[in-house]
Amino acid sequence: MATSKVLAGAQVVLPTGTLSNGRVIVDGTRISGSAPADAEVIDLAGHWVVPGFVDIHNHGGGGASFTSGTVEDVLKGVHTHRLHGTTTVVASTVTGEMDFLAQRAGLLSELAEQGDIAGIHFEGPFISPCRKGAHSEVLLRDPDPAEVRKLIDAARGRAKMLTLATELPGGIDSVRLLAEHGVIAAIGHTDATYEQTQEAIDAGATVATHLYNAMPGLGHRTPGPIAALLEDERITVELINDGTHLHPASFELAFHHAGAARTALITDAMDAAGFGDGRYMLGPLEVEVSDSVARLVEGGSIAGSTLTLDRAFKRSVTVDKLPVEDVVQAISANPAKLLGMYDRVGSLEPGKDADLVVLDADFDLKGVLRKGEWVVAPSPLK
Repeated sequence: MATSKVLAGAQVVLPTGTLSNGRVIVDGTRISGSAPADAEVIDLAGHWVVPGFVDIHNHGGGGASFTSGTVEDVLKGVHTHRLHGTTTVVASTVTGEMDFLAQRAGLLSELAEQGDIAGIHFEGPFISPCRKGAHSEVLLRDPDPAEVRKLIDAARGRAKMLTLATELPGGIDSVRLLAEHGVIAAIGHTDATYEQTQEAIDAGATVATHLYNAMPGLGHRTPGPIAALLEDERITVELINDGTHLHPASFELAFHHAGAARTALITDAMDAAGFGDGRYMLGPLEVEVSDSVARLVEGGSIAGSTLTLDRAFKRSVTVDKLPVEDVVQAISANPAKLLGMYDRVGSLEPGKDADLVVLDADFDLKGVLRKGEWVVAPSPLK
């Protein structure tokens, strides 16, 4: 059972800034403004305490798939990412037959209702064959609003986001439909022009799915979707900061231009995250993971990542030299706001869920608390 505890002496990252020698009070499952007299005091001097991470784009982990696995598989994947600090995760699917995706939506919606996942992200099948990445081309289709509505309905109110190539026939109407139903329309796996991307944003699109990846490059005469997505204040850009998907200069350019307030760090993880190299399936396609890089066996396209958000956090601070507060905003607060969950998660404030991560001075993960229970207990508590 969750008990009252005071995490004391750490660098605590709050929405207003970092508090040195700060403390976070946990009473049951929530953060509290005052400590009960019998609260356990835990000395975390020399550590950082940051909000639990929120991942809005994740296909699995721990050898388990969100896209095709059983309920037990999904829970295994969720637990794997919790061990790495992700206390809130959206389960992402990949391109499949419409009936299969509707079936998956039903299974995943039950787990969302139970609070195991935060909702569902449909990545495909409404994407461009020119930018399909690790999606089966034979299963791709134009974004028919009626079929988009079928997936929304199958998710029973738990659909959070749908990635589509908005330049395809039916794309703009589908964006409007998603916006009307409170589902994030994310532009991705797209071959759109700059102007077509602007049109989609005006129609209600608000997220760029893994910016740079699976879209035309930034050109000086044909700026394409990247420029439109980076410049528009209505767009939050997803970035996969694993050192493989993005060159550090590209990551820095996007983060600098969009700013901390419009960036969401994601994993785009597949089954091998937190598990290891080997052969896996991503939907109907076979993937080879070697040296922690996932690629399709046929064709060699990058097939998701093996990233966990604790590694993304450390890399952003130590390699990219971003301020800790900016990384917290991009890895916790912004994705929580996108999901409409910022009243519960995404920052360390009284009344919110007691979801937090303890990092040492080198930004290595040392503890994970979710709803007041240790998922990973700091070593003195083990």
